[in-house]
Amino acid sequence: MRVLVTGASGFVGSHAVAALVAAGHEPLLLVRNPEKARKVLADVGVGGMVPLHEADIRDAEAVRNALEQCEAVIHAAAEIGVVSHAGDLVGTNVAGLKNVLGQAAALGLDPIVHVSTVAVFVPPVGPLITAESPLSAPRNAYGRTKVSGERYARRLQERGDPVTVVYPGGVAGPYQPSLDALMDGLRAGLAQGWPITAGGVCVLDVRDLATALARCLEPGRGPRRFMLGGHHLTWAELADACDEATGGRCRRFRVPAAALRGAAAVLDAVKRIRPIDYPLTRDAAEMMVTMVPTLDAPTLEALGMSLRPVRETIADSLRWLAEEGHLAPGKAGVPAGKVAR
Repeated sequence: MRVLVTGASGFVGSHAVAALVAAGHEPLLLVRNPEKARKVLADVGVGGMVPLHEADIRDAEAVRNALEQCEAVIHAAAEIGVVSHAGDLVGTNVAGLKNVLGQAAALGLDPIVHVSTVAVFVPPVGPLITAESPLSAPRNAYGRTKVSGERYARRLQERGDPVTVVYPGGVAGPYQPSLDALMDGLRAGLAQGWPITAGGVCVLDVRDLATALARCLEPGRGPRRFMLGGHHLTWAELADACDEATGGRCRRFRVPAAALRGAAAVLDAVKRIRPIDYPLTRDAAEMMVTMVPTLDAPTLEALGMSLRPVRETIADSLRWLAEEGHLAPGKAGVPAGKVAR
């Protein structure tokens, strides 16, 4: 199948391209920076054989030109703004999304796969997040743009368009082009310590997510929603998993949820004046202290797959962070060896 992939020079998109090639699909990559895309794709084992379409997803005409060449689309492009300052959140996460999903529906592509996020359900209303949980009303700009894009995708589904929405949790694993979100959190936790507080984190291996996206490419299935949060760990369990991977003992400090929110708000203010190398923001703190497990079993059954062990994901993530110089060798403490793609 000829598949347009947006966000192919990003973490999820690049791994998705590798999974598509392995599954025998023919990807066409919509990218803003071809040189960057080629480098990122080489890291995940995809050589120069995949064609590129240079365009910005905010350019409706350029997006349509790319969509017209394909039978399906995986929309993985997004601005992430939970732990760091993001770029054009509205332009990418709302206008760009509409350019891709809306025009794909008008052109009759099937399926239209949208990579959303479990964040559209956070803070959750119950002890378990499912694909049918109510959408949240986030206070932060990132969350608001993701929920806005989600509502648009659902409107397409309501009219019968073959939109498949996938809700990943915190994505980890090797070969992240620019550290952000959970991967940056792992780096900071190993280097500076883990806040042990309420809530937890859902850890999803980027390679498992890529496999799931490739398996979503089934035409004729109509609208679908797939929850894929990954393994839910408390913060103490995540620290323990890092200790097991490194053979050391990372620093821990107990922080009540209210205190973490307050400290994050102070950090946000200080970061406006001078840079601080710690990925805690008020938005990230809210995610940290309210996250609950996700119901992934229906997705795994429908796609015929299972998730790799979370400790394998964490070990590979830390090994890659050390290989790339994001972690000092003494902090990483991981066995030598090339990380698997």
